[in-house]
Amino acid sequence: MYLVKYFSFQIALLSNIPLKRFTYFVHLAFLNSFELNLLVMTEEQKIERAFELFDAANKQDPNVEVYNGISYPKELLYAQRLSNQLTAFKPNASTALKLTARCQHICRWEIPRDAYEKNKVGYLKWREDLKKFHAEKAATILNEVGFNDEIVEEVKFLLQKKQLKKNADTQTLEDVICLVFLQFYFEDFAKKNNEEKLIDILQKTWRKMSEKGQKNALKLDLSENTAIHIHKALN
Repeated sequence: MYLVKYFSFQIALLSNIPLKRFTYFVHLAFLNSFELNLLVMTEEQKIERAFELFDAANKQDPNVEVYNGISYPKELLYAQRLSNQLTAFKPNASTALKLTARCQHICRWEIPRDAYEKNKVGYLKWREDLKKFHAEKAATILNEVGFNDEIVEEVKFLLQKKQLKKNADTQTLEDVICLVFLQFYFEDFAKKNNEEKLIDILQKTWRKMSEKGQKNALKLDLSENTAIHIHKALN
């Protein structure tokens, strides 16, 4: 910015243009250049930029998860797992679906569960507030990157899990979420709950999934304990 002002001063002297006016036009040109860069970015470049911003936000998570001896911000690791699972499950996923998977729990720690009543009503209210919160957080970043309104609205729609079993992308997102839960989170969940609750949760999870999702679940590299519980839930 110092160089912009210096050269503005030099050129203004040579051109007999008032410095204030000339500097204004130089700054305007820089702004237009920035906007032009957003317009000429490819779809893939925009997706990568959005991923960077989603990840930067989730790196602020104070909650830590240790995986393979390495500590990660909890929601950052979750987001990356969803992206990886989506790529494996549906390599040709839509732009909106790729973006949604990466920001599914963006900044989730900002609305903690213990801020709500410890009953079913409180839980459901928490979940609904989270969906709206994630949708608005994601929309702010997507607008900054330069995605059009159609993509932004589609991501907000998916984050709120609307039309499950009816909308193909919503169903794919749910399949991916369930697969990640079974592969990475069920084992820890099992340590904190009794057998009856585990079977109930697995049966509910199974019902949420499509036939393709269920088939993929049976192919996951699961712990023996998780595999046994899935077998019990299905039989």
